[in-house]
Amino acid sequence: MSPTIITAPPSSHFEEQVAPALMVRGYWGNVLFRLRHDRVTVFFGFILLLIILAAIFAPLIAPFDPYKESVIGRLKPFGWRSHPLGTDELGRDLLTRLIYGGRISLLMGVVPVCIATLVGGTLGVIGGFGGKRVNTVIMRTMDVFYAFPSVLLAVAISGAMGGGIANGMIALSMVFTPAMCRIAETATTQIKNLDFVEAARATGAGTFTILRFHILGNVLGPVFIYASSLVSVGILLASGLSFLGLGVKPPTADWGLMLSTLRQSIYINPEICALPGVAIFITSISFNLVSDGIRAAMDVRM
Repeated sequence: MSPTIITAPPSSHFEEQVAPALMVRGYWGNVLFRLRHDRVTVFFGFILLLIILAAIFAPLIAPFDPYKESVIGRLKPFGWRSHPLGTDELGRDLLTRLIYGGRISLLMGVVPVCIATLVGGTLGVIGGFGGKRVNTVIMRTMDVFYAFPSVLLAVAISGAMGGGIANGMIALSMVFTPAMCRIAETATTQIKNLDFVEAARATGAGTFTILRFHILGNVLGPVFIYASSLVSVGILLASGLSFLGLGVKPPTADWGLMLSTLRQSIYINPEICALPGVAIFITSISFNLVSDGIRAAMDVRM
């Protein structure tokens, strides 16, 4: 009786039985995945992108000179002589003024927030990670600014320093810095007592190492989310300062200044007068909704 020879199945048979490996997304992969599938955030993010690109490339896409005046062409309706949105009180093309005005309004909204994030975030991390005395000095100083409403504080600082773009940015930066400091200090205070920070201390890690690798990475998320929501507030406050004559000076194109100069003509051509306000509203609501989408996407439970 001949022995029975058992042959092993081909290796391809085992390969077919092995389940394919699953690709696991990390934290930022989950954030991007949720952002891509949030239709509201994507839509308003696209609108923001168009507004930013229009402001950047204003000299290339603007149909007219933003400072060219016309005595016979004042407050003309939509479509008058190749002016898609009509003209303002001095006969200047309103579409061109709106495009150029987006440059100043976005600049006045973004730059103060960036400055406040850098200064206030740094002070907040130092105050939250430092000792009790350091925290008391920094946070009680920030509390002084909370005694005044943000609008009143911005008007007071800008009025004391005088109008202009630079002074307006400084005023808004001083208004936003205490809030950013508070957010960073709260997040740092919560994180510094967690187990992984205590473990880093037990292994002999220095203060700078703990701040760089363990504190900042966890503080930047809340700070970034809050900073993105402040941009719309910055645009509104900057427009308010220009409306009151404490911000941008004529003849510079700015949405708030355009509202101020056009308000006297509201009974003659109300549609033209409302356009700068519509631009402010669309930009502000877009920043708010994109900020809400980012906040929801970053709230990922691993």
